[in-house]
Amino acid sequence: MHTATILQCLKKHGQLLDSEIATETGIPLAKVRFSLSDLSEQGEISQCSVTRFDNGKAVEGFLCRVSGYIPKPAPGRKPAAKR
Repeated sequence: MHTATILQCLKKHGQLLDSEIATETGIPLAKVRFSLSDLSEQGEISQCSVTRFDNGKAVEGFLCRVSGYIPKPAPGRKPAAKR
């Protein structure tokens, strides 16, 4: 039952890679990917496959976020509208 933990992590941090979720939650990457596929099938999250390059080495993973979840605006001043 890692799905609840993964959803809480995504709500806290917004959009994360599967490897970042595994690091944050302490759940092994294989179990995170399995849970993410279940959550995606249920429509709880949106995910897409991405390829990032770290020092010229391709790293493939899934970028995930909670479906329909809009985080609260950050505190502080907002930029004024330009006239």
